[in-house]
Amino acid sequence: MGNPEPISLQTLYRAMDFLLAQDAQLQREVFFATADLLNLEVDLLFFDTTSTYVECEEEDDFRRFGHSKDSRPDRPQVVIGLAVTKEGLPVRCWILPGNTQDMTTIEMIKTDLRGWRLGRCIWVMDRGMSSEENRVILQRAGGHYILGEKLRDSQAAHKEALSMPGRYQKVRDNLEVKEIVVGEGERRRRFVLVFNPEQAQKDKATRDKTLQKIEETLHSLGDPSGPGHKKTVCALLSHRTMGRFIRQTKTGKLRINLAKVQEEEALDGKFLLSTSDDTLSAEDVALGYKQLVEVERAFRTLKTTLDLRPLYHRKEERIRAHVLLCYLGLLLVRIAERETGETWDRIRSVMERCHLGEFSSKDGRVFQRTEITPEQANILNLLKIAAPPEVLDVRPRA
Repeated sequence: MGNPEPISLQTLYRAMDFLLAQDAQLQREVFFATADLLNLEVDLLFFDTTSTYVECEEEDDFRRFGHSKDSRPDRPQVVIGLAVTKEGLPVRCWILPGNTQDMTTIEMIKTDLRGWRLGRCIWVMDRGMSSEENRVILQRAGGHYILGEKLRDSQAAHKEALSMPGRYQKVRDNLEVKEIVVGEGERRRRFVLVFNPEQAQKDKATRDKTLQKIEETLHSLGDPSGPGHKKTVCALLSHRTMGRFIRQTKTGKLRINLAKVQEEEALDGKFLLSTSDDTLSAEDVALGYKQLVEVERAFRTLKTTLDLRPLYHRKEERIRAHVLLCYLGLLLVRIAERETGETWDRIRSVMERCHLGEFSSKDGRVFQRTEITPEQANILNLLKIAAPPEVLDVRPRA
């Protein structure tokens, strides 16, 4: 609740340098102290990456232009990888150059976590991480995976999994699942096809709007072979959402691709998963993958609540230390939420009403806090934190 003496900027920078020098050991010791204290089950680990942009215009070896998940392709960025437990507590974070591809991060995280007392772990990752090489890496030392797979690609195994007959089984969270095994022996792969009826309706509604917009655009276009229309036709065919539903006839006319529409209809509300663990039921695989939203929630907390985005530092070590501080802040946020049963926004709203007042008289100054409310006292009690002293400092006038 305030510092009697001001802290210089250079002191803060030196503290960041000291913190960064202990990065790997610090993350390990902090996490396992927390895991032991809270008796966490570290059997599922969720991993994903995001990017955060840097307020500068020129890139270097670390701040690089890449695929921006902040929709800021005009700024260099860094990539942040984050592994969290199913309770949402961060296990470890990685700070990588801004042009790092998701597919290349798996070897690094397995190497960095080697020797951690994680026991039997199942890695849960999005479809951007799925490849034959990464599946092999994740299974080293008895590990397992649940991976999202791309529905719209040319892999024979995926096509066979999607075309396999069989009934769906209803499970929780408005999901239906169907287990599929493709291949035999070493080439055997286990898939779970998941269907969400509510998402299927949303997918259909979105596609119907897109098709309506295409029809209106084609009607206003008239004869596409006419003068001045070549650039408009190219823009339509290359459009991110409309282009895949348009085909061009031999005469140059544009038509809605009905075959593509039917192909997309067959995928409404579906997502495909693969797993290497035969002990998990199809329901466990689907529900485990759905918990991947914990990583997305962690990224939102980092970027908004903890002000990770944007970055203003020029030096690489400052950026790394800044992200490390935000990671430690995220850990404290999740522990506070877990122990109190409240959201961080609610905890902060209650606790920020506790103020430090400065009272002056002819005899000197007194720094005294406001009275602790019952709600504030309850939060402090649940977090096992002692209330700050009522009188912080007394300064007689000289």
